Amino acid sequence: MNSLVNYAIPGIPTGCEFALMAVGLVLTYRATGVFNLAFGAQAFLSAFVYDVLQQSDRLPQWAALAVSVGVIAPALGVALDRLLYRRVPLASTTAKVVLSIAVLIAIPELVPMVFSGATRTRLGHLWLPTGRVYFHLAQTPVTGGEISTVVVSVGIVAVLAAMLRWSGFGLRMRAVVESRRLAQLDGVDAARVATAAWVLSSVLAGMAGVLLLPQMGSLDPTQPLEFTALLVAGITAAAAAALRSVPGAFGAGLAIGVLETVVQQELPSGSVVAQGLVPALPFVLLVAVLLLNPRLRALERDPDPLASVDPPPPPLAAAVRDERLARPMRWGFRLLVLAFLASSLTWVPDTWVFPFDQGLAFSVVFLSVTVVTGMGGELSLCQATFAGVGAFATGQLAAHLGVPVLAGGLAGAAMAAGAGALLALLASRVSGLLLTLVTLAFALFADGVLFQFSWSGGGLAGVTVPRPQLGPLSFAGDRAFLLLAFVVLVACAGLVLAVQRGATGRVLAALRGSRAGAASVGVSPSRTRVTAFALSAALAGVGGALYGSVQGPVSPGDFQYVLSLAFVLVVVTTGVRTVEGAVQAGMAYAVIAEALTYLPARFAGIELVLFAAGALTYAAHPEGVVEYQRRVWLRRANAVLRASDRARARGGGGEGGGPASSEGAPAAAGVPGHG
Repeated sequence: MNSLVNYAIPGIPTGCEFALMAVGLVLTYRATGVFNLAFGAQAFLSAFVYDVLQQSDRLPQWAALAVSVGVIAPALGVALDRLLYRRVPLASTTAKVVLSIAVLIAIPELVPMVFSGATRTRLGHLWLPTGRVYFHLAQTPVTGGEISTVVVSVGIVAVLAAMLRWSGFGLRMRAVVESRRLAQLDGVDAARVATAAWVLSSVLAGMAGVLLLPQMGSLDPTQPLEFTALLVAGITAAAAAALRSVPGAFGAGLAIGVLETVVQQELPSGSVVAQGLVPALPFVLLVAVLLLNPRLRALERDPDPLASVDPPPPPLAAAVRDERLARPMRWGFRLLVLAFLASSLTWVPDTWVFPFDQGLAFSVVFLSVTVVTGMGGELSLCQATFAGVGAFATGQLAAHLGVPVLAGGLAGAAMAAGAGALLALLASRVSGLLLTLVTLAFALFADGVLFQFSWSGGGLAGVTVPRPQLGPLSFAGDRAFLLLAFVVLVACAGLVLAVQRGATGRVLAALRGSRAGAASVGVSPSRTRVTAFALSAALAGVGGALYGSVQGPVSPGDFQYVLSLAFVLVVVTTGVRTVEGAVQAGMAYAVIAEALTYLPARFAGIELVLFAAGALTYAAHPEGVVEYQRRVWLRRANAVLRASDRARARGGGGEGGGPASSEGAPAAAGVPGHG
């Protein structure tokens, strides 16, 4: 018993840091409806600035804390509210998550561009010296860093809980939580309440980051993955409190910190159970809480009686195209494809053929996002994980069983489809935000556990995926491989279009429009979701096998969860509801990344910042910026045609002009994204 207490005590400070994040997530969600996945990135920014000011600029602790947590953190919260989330439709959960992903991606990429990208050691501490022991509790030494973390965390949460319970601000926040629109009708300034919630949440994030610094041996601004544990545990604690109770979130965070510490200390370090359970424990806890906490089901039912008053999504470009433009655009698209192939096989330099190969592979992976998000209406954050399953399976089968790469790619796609179907079955009772978090947990689990074994992702050594060979035909060269990748992309795009036009596509559209309405006419949401996830994962697996073959050696770092987040941003920027949007996203992702390699090394990763900036427009243009611009230009072309029709009619030449409606009747309106 004494040893158990001794193991539990060191987990309390860690649990306090988890609790701060959980409280921030609950506070933001209850006041604004935003589940802020960027909380860890905000913590990273404040922690980095605090360390720079204290260690490099030699500021006192209080001054560094005042700037990093008292100025930068709340200013970031105000900016997030005023510039981003205030522009999001209240009922659009997907848009809110996409924006938080954009912030999560952009902040860690911008930090090394603004500051030095060198790894920082001798990290600063807050209040009491980290290494000094002040007293013993149950024979366990208690250091200054642990005292600082516990005292500061408990004090902040106590003040916050009292303010929410007994102040006028807390009353107004509870009113906004119940119905933001009704609260506004009753005279509550909901915008000001939301801004205050963002400021408080950002301060909590900054304080959590500063308190976490002493526990980190170093801080690499290019790899801020140390904050992943904070993200996972914070989400778990917030979900355990059903995203409702601040004290409940704080208590859950403490319990998770203590549980992780006890498990790590109690299990023998060299045992198989310890090697498997300890790394997987945070993700197992997260999935268990998301799926088994019955109070979370209420999140899927919006209590706001005015939640359905937002306008419908804008139409696709094909829906507003004049029928006389269909044939020229179709032939123009075909000529463009032929020009791309001819150029890639002849005069394009070898240094650019390789990025084109990558772009075609990414396009296949991005088609999976089109299926699960564009058609199914669900946001999956593990598509890079499915791609990793396809790539690693192909490489392992080729290396150990001598399976040809093309056959191994199909087997890898089947394995990925099985993983997708299993994930959808596991999460069959949840949807929306909860399903998104389950897919994120799966991606994090694959990063931390699944891909780390030699039989799966090859561990640090990785896996080599050879280039395919089909009889006497070798695709070892980049130009030859480009033809193969193009054929695979065309086949996958044709499959997605066939599904989009068929019964499955119509069922997915019905579920996306109204889940309850579709279920009332006999549609099975669970069965349809399993189909969509299996197809989506299979496409990602095929794309992953192609990408692995392009790269040759691939490792778990090539399929990290951050890439899944980036994939979503890239596709929603171009057009998540169309096949051509996925293809444009894949080619743009590879080509822009190659073009930016000519910039100085400190700007590595700037392509993610660019796509994150593009994704910030998702709230205004959920169809994608490229699709929006295409619709604008088609409407202008329609206007020119109508003006020409009227001119001919006035001149007596109206017989040959052909009719044109005010919006234009598309020749292929039933084929979104084609043409």
